Amino acid sequence: MEYDEKLARFRQAHLNPFNKEIGPRQHEQRASEETSEVASEEALPELPPGEPEFCCTERVMDLGLSEDHFSRPVGLFLASDIQQLRQAIEECKQVILELPEHSEKQKDAVVRLIHLRLKLQELKDPNEDEPNIRVLLEHRFYKEKSKSVKQTCDKCNTIIWGLIQTWYTCTGCYYRCHSKCLNLISKPCVRSKVSHQAEYELNICPETGLDSQDYRCAECRAPISLRGVPSEARQCDYTGQYYCSHCHWNDLAVIPARVVHNWDFEPRKVSRCSMRYLALMVSRPVLRLREINPLLFNYVEELVEIRKLRQDILLMKPYFITCKEAMEARLLLQLQDRQHFVENDEMYSIQDLLDAHTGRLGCSLTETHTLFAKHIKLDCERCQAKGFVCELCREGDVLFPFDSHTSVCTECSAVFHR
Repeated sequence: MEYDEKLARFRQAHLNPFNKEIGPRQHEQRASEETSEVASEEALPELPPGEPEFCCTERVMDLGLSEDHFSRPVGLFLASDIQQLRQAIEECKQVILELPEHSEKQKDAVVRLIHLRLKLQELKDPNEDEPNIRVLLEHRFYKEKSKSVKQTCDKCNTIIWGLIQTWYTCTGCYYRCHSKCLNLISKPCVRSKVSHQAEYELNICPETGLDSQDYRCAECRAPISLRGVPSEARQCDYTGQYYCSHCHWNDLAVIPARVVHNWDFEPRKVSRCSMRYLALMVSRPVLRLREINPLLFNYVEELVEIRKLRQDILLMKPYFITCKEAMEARLLLQLQDRQHFVENDEMYSIQDLLDAHTGRLGCSLTETHTLFAKHIKLDCERCQAKGFVCELCREGDVLFPFDSHTSVCTECSAVFHR
């Protein structure tokens, strides 16, 4: 009974510590409503004469609640279907725009927006999902399942939020973009250029000037200027042309022309398109060094050694083609990453020159050469039987065309002591 009596006094006083300041009219209206509710339920017990009554004052108790912490927060999960969730997302976006930038309230609203979008993704109808494959401008886009946030959209130059955004990657040139940016793409797939025109620009930074580009980006044709107005002009060291900041991200790449002419492997700034093209071309053997720069072999000792090893491997190839044991052991697969090494000794790729510069190519070719020679001269009797005897002196050990102390006739392929 003591609790019921206190509750009756509290209701008679019409005092709610969680309500904000109210005016006299609102106070009288609420008092009449609460009195009618109490009367409809049951009659309240009379208060003992000795105890004081609560007085209804116009001032509300100050509990330090300067903010309305009990109102419905923005983006609360009260929506039960997709339409309501989308409406809540739009409301949350509007609130974010209205709040002061970098404030705590704006940060909280952004977090609520992310949760709303995640909830929408869970409730989304499977029939409305984005297709897994999209073909556009020779790009072959596949929908990504990764939730990583380390990717950047190549179209709008913003972060791809994998948790709440759908994004695609081209399997040919690895172009990445949001699903909403797919229809805005204007750049064709770089792999198609590699397939149709597999060659390098071998002039070192062939600059023609901004005036030849009409002071526009060489790719998207956006206005650019050297002084940063309206947009900063960035030069690509591979093409020599100027690009805007959306098409040129200051990526670094080794320039083929500088390697072939100057044996210079220092990475330089290139545009996004050039970077993808060079990345796809790095392993393609399209450089004929003897024609492009024959003097390079006079100054780079590594290239001379590699050329000799490649010539020896080409002389070993006929032994393996006619040897059953070598075919079963698949010895030629030792060079499967550099197939052109068993076809000719003239063509090089940029990756070959990079490995030659670091010394890796010379070491790997020496190991392969030793393995091939061991099979022919020691392990296989069939290959040993295909050796040569010097036609001039007819003395000494059996000779093989890839031995360092032999000489081979270019017309009849006879082998002699040097």
